[in-house]
Amino acid sequence: QVQLVESGGGLVQAGDSLRLSCAASGRTFSGYGMGWFRQTPGKERKFVTAMSGGSTAYADSVKGRFTISRDNAKNTVYLQMNNLKPEDTAVYFCAARRGLGLTLTTTEYDYWGQGTQVTVSS
Repeated sequence: QVQLVESGGGLVQAGDSLRLSCAASGRTFSGYGMGWFRQTPGKERKFVTAMSGGSTAYADSVKGRFTISRDNAKNTVYLQMNNLKPEDTAVYFCAARRGLGLTLTTTEYDYWGQGTQVTVSS
């Protein structure tokens, strides 16, 4: 079993930056693809970014602003968010998936964290 715990969310102003962390226990992140998703009330959980085998992918809405990174020695994945906008307000979830290749859909991921709230004011 893989346990994922997100942290680093909070209330910021438009244009500010935040770094989210996703710490894993039970197994190391090596051998797993990792992703970040976000969800607002009444909306589907949507893809933000993913990393697997050294490759990365980003949703169009965050390209150039968000960066995913991984420290396998610390069993931690990060989401650096720069130039935050009010429309980035959401609960952010990290997810882990067994297997190779980038996966952008929620149903392809095996493990999920509890989420961390990011609120961006104007």
